Amino acid sequence: MSQSKPVVPQNDNVAHALAGAGGGILSMALTYPLITLSTRAQVESKRSTDTTFLAAVQKIVAREGISGLYSGLSSALFGISVTNFVYYYWYEWTRAFFEAAAVKAGRASKKLTTVESMIAGAIAGSATVILTNPIWVVNTRMTTRKAAAAAAADDDEKDSATLPGAPPAANNNNKKPSTIGTLLALLKNEGPQALFAGVVPALVLVINPILQYTLFEQMKNAVEKRRKMTATLAFFLGAAGKLFATSVTYPYITVKSQMHVAPAGDGTGAQKREGMMEAINRVVREEGYAGLYKGIGPKVTQSVLTAAFLFAFKDVLYEQTVKLRGRVTRKALA
Repeated sequence: MSQSKPVVPQNDNVAHALAGAGGGILSMALTYPLITLSTRAQVESKRSTDTTFLAAVQKIVAREGISGLYSGLSSALFGISVTNFVYYYWYEWTRAFFEAAAVKAGRASKKLTTVESMIAGAIAGSATVILTNPIWVVNTRMTTRKAAAAAAADDDEKDSATLPGAPPAANNNNKKPSTIGTLLALLKNEGPQALFAGVVPALVLVINPILQYTLFEQMKNAVEKRRKMTATLAFFLGAAGKLFATSVTYPYITVKSQMHVAPAGDGTGAQKREGMMEAINRVVREEGYAGLYKGIGPKVTQSVLTAAFLFAFKDVLYEQTVKLRGRVTRKALA
């Protein structure tokens, strides 16, 4: 019996989706403290974020411990695994569609053009935003709620310190919020619609992966004309693509984070949730244009490193996924 045919096709979008999810988990775990610093900078006041990167790290560690840098990690890992799985599934599905169309049309190369890469990114990104926005709302609430509790505790300690002989302030409300607890509290207090807060700027931010993956694919195509693609090259090409995309879209990232933590109102209609342009105008009015770039240092660093590790890990994980599925299939047929 001939075994020359590959068991798993190399354009298998499920294998790409699993590899993307695994790569996202590994890269997120490695860079998560930078996400914490950036998210808190985006949602806190200008006055409270006028600190250096190292000072911000020391402040969080001093009042919350090392674990404070990893607040919300569990929901973030779940979120990135789902996000990357959905994104890569639809991206590879769209890519396969365009490649098949190119072969059918007799095109010299079935590599995606710039326009095709952008369309694939738009389809995958939009599907990902709609399906995963609730996860990131919960994650942002967890990341910032613990910071608010710790800051309140600091204020209590300062107040009590002004009275000679005053006992230390009680610390009863500094319990670390759980993912399920945050989700249930959100649904109870603000309703299901709160899970889709910030979805409009998130959809606008679909341009981020469009720019990132389009630039990466075009650079990758150029490299493959000269040499074989390696994990090291993927690391640097992924970093370059993400650096460009995040720098261009950062103001919308700031607005999205603020909308994730904004209250939904008192239920009487007296307070209406801000729209995207209203939020941008408010930030510019209160803090100037610099307010749209709060936390950009750690965010760009985190985004670039995460993307670089993701692209480096993904190809390796994809190959291992294909091999594993091949072995499982062969055993099932034996």
